[in-house]
Amino acid sequence: MAEQGFKKWIITFTVITASLLELIDTTIVNVALPQIQGNLGATLEDVAWLSTGYAVANVIVLPMSGWLGSRFGRKNYFLFSIVLFTIASFLCGNATGLDELIIFRILQGIAGGGLISTAQAILIETWPREDIGIATALFGLGAVVGPTVGPTIGGYILDISSWPWIFYVNIPVGILAAYLTYTFVRTTPKDGKGMPIDWWGIILLAVAVGSLQTVLEKGESEDWFSAGYIIVLSVMSVLGIFLFIWRETTTDHPIVNFKIMRHRSFAVGMFTSFILGFGLYGSVFVFPIFCQNLLGFSALQTGELLFPGGLCTIVMMPFIGIMLKKGIPAQFMATVGMFLFYVFCMMLSKSTLQSGTGDFFLPLVIRGFGMALLFVPLTTLAIQDLKGPEIGQGSGLNNMMRQLGGSFGIAALTTLIHVRQGYHRTNLLTNVNEYNPAFTERFNGFIQNFMGKGYGYMDSKMLATKALEGTIMKQTLLLTYNDAYWVAGMIMLCSIPLLYLQKFKKNVDIPVDVH
Repeated sequence: MAEQGFKKWIITFTVITASLLELIDTTIVNVALPQIQGNLGATLEDVAWLSTGYAVANVIVLPMSGWLGSRFGRKNYFLFSIVLFTIASFLCGNATGLDELIIFRILQGIAGGGLISTAQAILIETWPREDIGIATALFGLGAVVGPTVGPTIGGYILDISSWPWIFYVNIPVGILAAYLTYTFVRTTPKDGKGMPIDWWGIILLAVAVGSLQTVLEKGESEDWFSAGYIIVLSVMSVLGIFLFIWRETTTDHPIVNFKIMRHRSFAVGMFTSFILGFGLYGSVFVFPIFCQNLLGFSALQTGELLFPGGLCTIVMMPFIGIMLKKGIPAQFMATVGMFLFYVFCMMLSKSTLQSGTGDFFLPLVIRGFGMALLFVPLTTLAIQDLKGPEIGQGSGLNNMMRQLGGSFGIAALTTLIHVRQGYHRTNLLTNVNEYNPAFTERFNGFIQNFMGKGYGYMDSKMLATKALEGTIMKQTLLLTYNDAYWVAGMIMLCSIPLLYLQKFKKNVDIPVDVH
């Protein structure tokens, strides 16, 4: 039964606040890694496990969240996840060593995995069925804006304080969300209580998804299959996925109900959610690196650049929900969203070394509108045929696919950058020879410039060589990042036909009884 009036809105505020805790933490820590590295005396490879451990724990719990909510009661599980996340945040801020911090980040990831899908299921239950599009739009505010504003918040906190405060800021928000959940969210029955626990399913899920996520997070830094443990984890992930699917389709009490894949819209929606994650997290990953490593922007400046686009997404989300309610097909809106994302990528693929903040404003605003037109329609299309308990299971799988899409996107774009960097450098070096008039003119210009500053000829020649190497490196990186934007845009554009494999519905009518 849907809620009405003030209670409906306070529950909506509660679940969005709780989900923002998890979503912002997926990116906020990344900007603090250099400071944590220096403070704790760790290597960059070791400190990267703060992100990897969190992501692995998160993606393991996501598909189980529907089952856990059913077994322990959705409200109880949601409240437990908020409390655990808040405690883990305090422990992270108080950590005195890297090992401690990684363990507490994993604990955060376990708690965070229970927040997103459970929050979405509670929201669907809270709103009337005719307003599900609006409810999904409101939930999308956190899901899309969280990863975008995370670097901005992290950069600001680091400017005025130290890295523990990126964890401490979660504590008052977590306490508020826990209180509001306990007070206002309706208690749900424990449908799975007393049922046998599929321990083999849990083990296989942890092995399969955990191994896959670790490979995606660490593969590029380990040169992929050059590292023995990456090979072992890759084999474990493939075998684990097959065994997990076999187990869950043959047991009477699965932790993940794959029978919901019989709904064509949901099955296709898994792929479109994957593509959404690829675009959302992949673009947020590439853009800050491009701005900071090549253009010399600070973390705070980069975060501020992303903010207007996030604001556009916030403003657009409610209107998307209203348009869905009025019967505008979700496929049409998602098509426009994918095309806008393609336009954003193509605009950034033409960046130059002279590009400034003004050059990025319009592309990022276009991205903001595009993400608003993508998240709500894609989520609505995926869950439109699910009924009753299937909604909780579907939300978990759908969110897991978006998270995995982001991991695949980051891994694929990182590998692309590595490969294309070598390709472009080789091509540029073919022009560095004494028979190229442009090269000799530039090189001699460097020499004359340094000699004019008082250096001798040999010293000037050496400095000119270093300056030329710096110029080649910058041009190499520029061409490489432009390639990454182009590939991301083309993947989004080529995914548009998938939308039309899903069923058209004039009005999305999703039952709100998700017990």
